[in-house]
Amino acid sequence: MAIKVRPLHDRLIVQRLEEEEQQVGGIIIPDTAKEKPQQGRVVAVGKGKVKEDGGLQPMDVAEGDTILFGKYSGQEIKLDGEEYLIMREDEVLGVVQQ
Repeated sequence: MAIKVRPLHDRLIVQRLEEEEQQVGGIIIPDTAKEKPQQGRVVAVGKGKVKEDGGLQPMDVAEGDTILFGKYSGQEIKLDGEEYLIMREDEVLGVVQQ
């Protein structure tokens, strides 16, 4: 999939990963009551943060990484009918090791 948007500086574009349907005690939770997943796949990254001396600090995350982020992290955007999040690298809580 090719994204037509390149994030600037220390920002990245993330596609949420859907969680598998869970049943608790035989009760299926409806979609409207489910929380949005806090895990996603990085689809595009910026070049890095510009430091005070003008140098560039490279990003710690790369395209294709699976990341964890906070419940209210990022700004939701829509590209070609798909929903994505655009967020700063410092909003990423961790990278999932495969």
